[in-house]
Amino acid sequence: MATPGTQYLMQAGLAAGMSGTQGMHSPQPKPVDPHLSDPINMLPPDLTPTSKSRITLRGVSGKDVLVPYLSIGAWSWGDKATFSYNSTRDLPRIHAAWAKLKAVGLTFVDTAQSYGDGESERICGTLFKDMPRNSFVVQTKWLSTPDMTNTIMQAGGPKSKLKDSLMRLQLDYVDIYLVHGPIHPSKISTVAKGMADCVESGMARAVGVANYDTKEMIKMADELAKHNVPLSVCQCEYSIVRRLPEVSGMIRECRKRNICFQGFASLAEGRLSGKFSRFNEPQRRRRFSSYPMHLLEPTIKVLKSIAEERRVPVPAVALNYSINKGVLPLVGVRDAGQAEQDMQALGWRLTEDEMNQIEGVSLQGNRSSFMQHGSGSPPNGL
Repeated sequence: MATPGTQYLMQAGLAAGMSGTQGMHSPQPKPVDPHLSDPINMLPPDLTPTSKSRITLRGVSGKDVLVPYLSIGAWSWGDKATFSYNSTRDLPRIHAAWAKLKAVGLTFVDTAQSYGDGESERICGTLFKDMPRNSFVVQTKWLSTPDMTNTIMQAGGPKSKLKDSLMRLQLDYVDIYLVHGPIHPSKISTVAKGMADCVESGMARAVGVANYDTKEMIKMADELAKHNVPLSVCQCEYSIVRRLPEVSGMIRECRKRNICFQGFASLAEGRLSGKFSRFNEPQRRRRFSSYPMHLLEPTIKVLKSIAEERRVPVPAVALNYSINKGVLPLVGVRDAGQAEQDMQALGWRLTEDEMNQIEGVSLQGNRSSFMQHGSGSPPNGL
């Protein structure tokens, strides 16, 4: 079973400094130095991803994993600490959203052992029921925090926890298994052995890391290579108002090593959706990029202007920006309306002028004090 209360521990950790605007950090946003930016269009000019397009993640023995250009984040599914989940109200909405996503082929779900103390994985299991195994992709995360299992079992911790995840998911294997953060009790070399064991046993097709900094990511890639297992995924917070993984060089390092970079909190937990304002702030429990809305007004204004011109929802513009930057965005979906808005991020591309407009009101974001959230040693002392 999942460790009870982990969803509340995660919320407490974010409040204490695991998010880039909490704890020791100033909430004042930093603009992005354009000299540190990657090119505005990182995809080939003739590529316009649709819901049917796929990215190849490296597996072992030819068992690569094909994923869409958009992933559905399932943190809110079952989570009471941050999202006030109520099964009577929310579960039918999740199933309705899944029906819409399934109809267009956007069936790549990102969950974790800590989300809702395992309830998110259980909900995912109900969604996957009766679906052919090759018709969806599921990515979950090893609960890497120090507890009795991880401390005593060391390299056996990831596999032990994955067995529990598979029971909740009602599956024989997961497509992608991530280390949830660098706060594990074991050395990276020990964790790499444990993650490699998950692949070699057939319980996971590919592995990756979440919330590592660049040096930790490289160390994990090197240690996994000793077991002939590639590091396939690096996941960190990335959005228009949190471009630190880009300006610090992490995304460039991922590209060089053929590692898929995934950006979570792609809409800054709703702040880039167009639904919030200085008169309607998100709940304080949503701590990623949690700047007061009046500081984000220039950014929102540009997104809304482009959305109106394009006749698409505001979230679709924000997600399309990430895709153009070569990032695979993760976006939380709680109902059919959100699913409908988010899927409109595909099938078109922002122009160079539109990308420049957005970059002019984008923010750098901070690194966190515990989970590094995609930084390393940024150039020019940033």
